[in-house]
Amino acid sequence: MSERLLEIRRQDAVVTLVLNRPQQLNALNRELCRELLAALRQVAGDADVRVVVLTGAGRGFCAGGDLRELLELRQRGELEGVRALATLGKEIVLAIRRMPKPVVAAVNGPAAGAGANLALACDLCLASEAATFAQSFVRVGLHPDFGGTYFLPRLVGSAHAAELIYLGEAIDARTAERLGCVNRVVAPDRLEEETRLLAGKLAAAPSLPIALAKQALFQRLEPDLEALLDYEIAAQGKCFASADALEGFRAFREKRPPVFRGEPDLSNKTLS
Repeated sequence: MSERLLEIRRQDAVVTLVLNRPQQLNALNRELCRELLAALRQVAGDADVRVVVLTGAGRGFCAGGDLRELLELRQRGELEGVRALATLGKEIVLAIRRMPKPVVAAVNGPAAGAGANLALACDLCLASEAATFAQSFVRVGLHPDFGGTYFLPRLVGSAHAAELIYLGEAIDARTAERLGCVNRVVAPDRLEEETRLLAGKLAAAPSLPIALAKQALFQRLEPDLEALLDYEIAAQGKCFASADALEGFRAFREKRPPVFRGEPDLSNKTLS
């Protein structure tokens, strides 16, 4: 029997959700997203869980969307497939923000695309010195999703957000900390222990004030978040249908630099 795509580990009042596709740097396909969403909803309703930790197996946190799956969907002309993935991303982000308990990202390695935004959606973020963060969507002709257009400018300001999104270049953990994306950077061999200590402090704190504070911090902003998540889904659909996205996926598969031509989207045409 194959290993689960999502490992769920529990120690006292702390639940750790481990993205478990290490050979693919924990890239998000629809199955993994469904498992993650179900787990988030389950722990949100479990009164015995006081803290949730999100991390990745192996050397990476999350490489973003599974480009091999996206290429297959694109070649078959299945636009609804990428919309389904982006919609799952919306529900995952809302589940993190709506649950009345803190969610801590422990970023152990590369966090790219949707993976970077998954970390940004969490209440707190610890990062290994080996971690990197990249809004890598533009490098394959896609639009940010998983709340990137919402979280990033609010954390780093619009100018830095524009640079990160437009260029898609990776930044190291210290730069991410300086910009405000990360609470704390630790040595790689200390990440697990530092995460455990932080989660323990949060679990020992009174849960009601934290739940109410989380509501105060985020609830009034939720309509804006949900509206931007919906916009991201629509924008992603357009980009996915474009000739440049097809070129980006093929270039990734062929391990070569893409050659983008700026062609319009092909939403109303037969995809090939």
